Amino acid sequence: MKHLKLFIPVAAFLAASVFFYMGLFSDPTDVKNANLQRPMPEFSLPDLMQPEKTYHREDLLGEVTLINVWGTWCVTCRVELPYMTKLRQQGIKIVGVYYDNAAEAEFSGINLQQTQADVKQMLANLGNPFVFNIYDKDRDLSLDLGVTGAPESFLIDPEGQIIAHRRGAIDERVWQRDFAPLVAQYQGK
Repeated sequence: MKHLKLFIPVAAFLAASVFFYMGLFSDPTDVKNANLQRPMPEFSLPDLMQPEKTYHREDLLGEVTLINVWGTWCVTCRVELPYMTKLRQQGIKIVGVYYDNAAEAEFSGINLQQTQADVKQMLANLGNPFVFNIYDKDRDLSLDLGVTGAPESFLIDPEGQIIAHRRGAIDERVWQRDFAPLVAQYQGK
């Protein structure tokens, strides 16, 4: 019995070592999303630049669409915007979901005009890949999608099923590996 008590700390150390060793080689952006192979959630949210216009799930149907959750405060979003603009020029429908970081700050109110000015400037400087931008001020859609931050992207098929998900930037390598084969499948290429 005395020897068994000595084995417990050794076994615990070995188990923890294996766990941490496996973590060294994992991809932190490869987190499975529970919404894969499920329908895009229903929503009714305003356009960021024209708040009187409202978008719904139905506005995303009919063709393969890349939904990109982003914000002007997001450094990684700045990095991916030029490549995503190239994708739009290649005929990929990209819809933005604007993740307003100011909505979390208790000490400041949301200034929609300033947000719109910041968005216009950033898209003018880095490229505008978006057909339109949904303003998700209260994070209703983002929460339904399981978004943890920005950028995050979801590829939906023409019927509105989520068929791919990415946490982090989309660059050419990621696009060719994870998204292009799915787009080609639905476009019959």
